[in-house]
Amino acid sequence: MYYIGLMSGSSADAIDTAIVEFNKKATLKFYREYPIDNKLKNQIQLINQKSLADFAALDNQLGHKFADAVNEILKEANIDPNQIIAIGTHGQTVLHSPDAKNGTSIQISDPNVICAKTGITTVSDFRRMDMAFGGQGAPLASAFHEYQFKNDDKSIVILNIGGFANLTLLPSNKNEIIGFDTGPGNTMLDAWIKKNKNYEYDKDGLWAASGKTNSELLKQLLTDSYFSSKIPKSTGREYFNLSWLDANLKKLNKKISNEDIQATLMELSATTIADAVMKYASKFSEVIICGGGVKNASLIKTIEKLLKDFKITTTSDYGLSPDCIEAVTFAWLAKTRMENQPSNIPTVTGATQKAVLGGIYSPIKTN
Repeated sequence: MYYIGLMSGSSADAIDTAIVEFNKKATLKFYREYPIDNKLKNQIQLINQKSLADFAALDNQLGHKFADAVNEILKEANIDPNQIIAIGTHGQTVLHSPDAKNGTSIQISDPNVICAKTGITTVSDFRRMDMAFGGQGAPLASAFHEYQFKNDDKSIVILNIGGFANLTLLPSNKNEIIGFDTGPGNTMLDAWIKKNKNYEYDKDGLWAASGKTNSELLKQLLTDSYFSSKIPKSTGREYFNLSWLDANLKKLNKKISNEDIQATLMELSATTIADAVMKYASKFSEVIICGGGVKNASLIKTIEKLLKDFKITTTSDYGLSPDCIEAVTFAWLAKTRMENQPSNIPTVTGATQKAVLGGIYSPIKTN
């Protein structure tokens, strides 16, 4: 019996889909990334400028898209739907605003459609119960990181680099587990190269590597209060975006080449990650990296240089591909919900208590 995890990150380029078996640890049985076409991707990225009717239509459309991913992976893996206990779907984040007066986080891809179209119990909306108890609703992956990677013999950092970068600090002793978003991972790099070259991402970080870090711009970007703010904290595209970059460039009022800006944005991601590791985990021994940022060779090389005193590995060294970790996380979150177990860590999210996360949508089984 298996669980399925579904995830689309801030880049909105694909639906990460994982079939997972759980014993003492998660074992990946099958994994695929089903691309999101550019037309739909553009609809997602512009949805905050659209009407409520457009929002509802996109929610429904993504529900069908996510359901199709489930049905397709089951076909490819030759696994019967009856072997799936539940689907855990993160959906597509269109708003993450935890610190606003009426803070919330909204993910779309209608779970009713997923449940109806697959015939499988579906669990979704994982963030808002944590937020109802005063938490950030993120990062949620820290609880899975503890389940999968905690090691009583050494203190380790799990670094996930997606659109945004987040850390989970797993001490070998009984000390509290800490997790938070450090700031941009790939999101600013993707946005800047899309604007200037109309590429979806900077392959291997080659464009960034062709430029030189502008120290004045980097210094200006690092003055942003998010980087020095207290944990717990999380962020999103509502905060770090091209408007944020443009405002900082105007403050600097200096001509900088596009490739040098890209190089500086890469240095920003690496620096804020490394600074956070040194601030909160200076005595830890290893940093284990996962997420799409692993593919950005230039970014990883820069991080390794800044964290030269740490052993740097990836989750591949521990049995799970860096690409699949978030999808596997949502399969695990579905498992914990079906077992009615809490799956947030209050010291990570800032919630006042542990909570059972996610809403359950179940089909009526007929013979």
